[in-house]
Amino acid sequence: MKTNKFFLVAFAAMFMQSAVSLADDVMIAATQLPAAAQTFVKKTFPNATIAYAEKDGFVNPSYEVHLSDGTKVEFDRRGIWNKVDAQLQPVPAHLVPTAIANYVKSNFTDVQIVKIDKEPYGYEIELSNDLDLKFNRAGALIAMDD
Repeated sequence: MKTNKFFLVAFAAMFMQSAVSLADDVMIAATQLPAAAQTFVKKTFPNATIAYAEKDGFVNPSYEVHLSDGTKVEFDRRGIWNKVDAQLQPVPAHLVPTAIANYVKSNFTDVQIVKIDKEPYGYEIELSNDLDLKFNRAGALIAMDD
């Protein structure tokens, strides 16, 4: 009887390990990205190519794309972007809401937005001087962190 319990516990542990590994990032071909993500990359970063792509999760997947210019883009399961990290180059201007772009332009000279992250409350951006700014959905500054 003890042997049966041991095998049952061992089998359950192996099953759980397999289920957890399904949730890890898995490399995928660019063609396996949702169509919306593929279109976004082509239109927004026409001079870059997809270096590699990853799928995270099994039931409700998200995607992460690494471009040849060093930019990293994260997408939801439908292929809608939710984060763009352009590293040391500016984020494409059309991704930044006008109110946020105007605030940065008028309050920070010679600084660029290098990262933008959609959040439930609004947006979080990172500037080229390593300052993080949080804005509500209307584009009003709500927090600053260095």
